[in-house]
Amino acid sequence: EPRSPWCCLAWTLVIGTMNSLVFLLNLLLMFVIFTVVLLPTIVVVYFGFQCHSQVLHSSARYCKSILDDNSSSALIILGFVIMSPLLVVAMAIYCSLARRLQLLVCFQPYSLALYKGGRWCQRGEGAPCCARGCNTQLKAWV
Repeated sequence: EPRSPWCCLAWTLVIGTMNSLVFLLNLLLMFVIFTVVLLPTIVVVYFGFQCHSQVLHSSARYCKSILDDNSSSALIILGFVIMSPLLVVAMAIYCSLARRLQLLVCFQPYSLALYKGGRWCQRGEGAPCCARGCNTQLKAWV
């Protein structure tokens, strides 16, 4: 049965807040995974740009004794070359983790705010979800 207008508004705010928190959790998880996996690229490109005379030209000891312009250019090129496979690895790790934790199933449908009768439940491995009838065959992707 349909909810009253005020109850519908309250449930819409609750569901919208919950969906926003799930989105932020996904975004934080993606940021952490991509930062950790792309750290070698970040470091190599950083040192390449820091020691190149046409870019930042740092006065650090390792820039004067070890890295000249040619080796700095090589570091920059190496960093951008290894970025592509590391992006694929980071995305595979995130997708695997999101699928295992069922993070994409945690988004709540707004029909729960409009109609009474939806129920909160626990899905298979304990990931929280809310769905009419708790369909255990529901998958975020195949």
